[in-house]
Amino acid sequence: MAKKTRGARTKLKVLKKENPAWVKMGAKDIENLVVKLSSEGLGAAMIGTKLRDSYGIPNIKLATGKSVTQILKEGGAKMDLPVDLGNLLKRVSVLQKHMAENRGDLHNKRGLAMIEARIRRLAKYYQKKGTLPKTWKYSSKTVELLIK
Repeated sequence: MAKKTRGARTKLKVLKKENPAWVKMGAKDIENLVVKLSSEGLGAAMIGTKLRDSYGIPNIKLATGKSVTQILKEGGAKMDLPVDLGNLLKRVSVLQKHMAENRGDLHNKRGLAMIEARIRRLAKYYQKKGTLPKTWKYSSKTVELLIK
């Protein structure tokens, strides 16, 4: 028997194995829409949100059998950096500007060091996976160039 928990209940996402019947778009239409939204400059997460909110597609993977990033790779969309690595680089950029103005902020100095360590770990992972080239190296001086 399951153990009873005290306090707040936890909500679990319902596991679905097939696309809902009320989704009217076909897999090819969704794939074309993903590529179109990518060409407008949206990232993978924003594409998923836009499809959910504007087009009524709750789960792209259930509808097409592929994830958004797989669709983008097949569609020929150029992806320079993985999304999570790009977000960390943006955070480093903001923290570097803050540290330039506030040299005595030791809490954020430690936070910056921890984010940079996370970037190095992620870069090593993506290099092993083949997403990043083996020659890619993180440098705190070139963060602004990497983001753009």
